Amino acid sequence: MSEIKNVKACVFDAYGTLFDIHAPTAAIANELGDKAQSLSDMWRGKQLQYTWLRSLMGKYTDFWQVTGDGLDYALAAHDIDNADIRNRLMDLYMTLDAYPDAMSTLQQLKDANLATGILSNGSPKMLAAAVEASGLKPHLDQVLSVQEVGIFKPAPQVYQMAVDRFGLERNEICFVSANAWDASGAADFGFQVAHLNRFNQPPEGLPGKPKAIMKSLSELPPVVR
Repeated sequence: MSEIKNVKACVFDAYGTLFDIHAPTAAIANELGDKAQSLSDMWRGKQLQYTWLRSLMGKYTDFWQVTGDGLDYALAAHDIDNADIRNRLMDLYMTLDAYPDAMSTLQQLKDANLATGILSNGSPKMLAAAVEASGLKPHLDQVLSVQEVGIFKPAPQVYQMAVDRFGLERNEICFVSANAWDASGAADFGFQVAHLNRFNQPPEGLPGKPKAIMKSLSELPPVVR
């Protein structure tokens, strides 16, 4: 595996990487019963599918709408017709918990004089709420939303936002994502990529290969320092 060398910034995907996408259903798992994990998995799957399909169709809408549409599909598929559950799940998604390894990792990167940021499909309102609620805000230099370019990852113009905002070359940015397809897209764009394989995903059959594969964000600081 290649080393990640000479980077000046570490840029992170948000959902599934820094923020726990399964926290909303876990919070009301007692009401969802044995449907909780299946509902959460389908919600996430449809949320992502709709980003890709909307990008191909040229029908961008913000990630909040996509998240709600994905949830509606998953609820219907699980025969859950309950407006209160739907509203609570959406409210919980607005202020997701950060994974336990997120805060300390960002602190270590800042201590090593590396710039940090988020580059996410999330809408600005969603990202601001999650960053504030999680306590990660003081450790981030930039929070970038695809809403600025009107298309979702892995479109190259999304990754270009980080190049432009940080004023760096592509290979001076380490990009970190728990989504294998996002890691591939970023690597193909020219970032030095660390795939945070939280979910034990097999390698994607896509252009662009990550330089590092890790199980926890805590593995990142020694790799980039």
